[in-house]
Amino acid sequence: MENQSIRYWAEDDRPREKMMLKGRNALSNAELIAILIGSGTRKKSAVEVAQDILSSCTNNLRQLSKITLSDLTKFDGIGEAKAISILAAMELARRRDQEAPKEKIKISSSKDAYHSLKPVLTDLYHEEFYALFLNNGNQVIRSEQISIGGMTSTSIDGRVLFRKALEARACSIILAHNHPSGSLKPSDSDEKITQSLIGASKIVNIPILDHIIITDNGYYSFADEGKF
Repeated sequence: MENQSIRYWAEDDRPREKMMLKGRNALSNAELIAILIGSGTRKKSAVEVAQDILSSCTNNLRQLSKITLSDLTKFDGIGEAKAISILAAMELARRRDQEAPKEKIKISSSKDAYHSLKPVLTDLYHEEFYALFLNNGNQVIRSEQISIGGMTSTSIDGRVLFRKALEARACSIILAHNHPSGSLKPSDSDEKITQSLIGASKIVNIPILDHIIITDNGYYSFADEGKF
């Protein structure tokens, strides 16, 4: 009796659906390869074809990474297109292993935050609002532009800020915006938005550590001035 196609399997047993329901870590190596090849044959599902390929490499991914196009196309159901998909995935894995982890920048002071954002917030003719999202070691997960304004002001939507912070899994935030005029004095609007965002940060439990104003010639730190 011929094996059923994956589309007839229980939802938990379908690799794509399983990944969406349970995450990529829940999938076996064969299921991951099955996603790459997409479909099996009349007699074998994509997972079973993937199991055959892995068996030929003693179920070792490092051995699989050495497999050739001609080796793969010997398997029933694996044409050049599917073989190339597998080889491309193996090559990406190899390149990932060769890349050194990028050292995260640690923010220990307002000066560190200033130097981190100075390259993107100087020499501008309009205001932009950025955020540094930090992990629990005060290392920068990423910096992100939150809004763009005019020559004298920019607004910020707290919902956007905290949604991005949650997406980054940030433990804390440092805010920053530039003053094209060169003035290091915060405006009344700067003061109000800072206090409003500090209040909102307490609700979502992602503290704001500082808000710095950046100009071409220096910076102002709300935290250094005791306003936090």
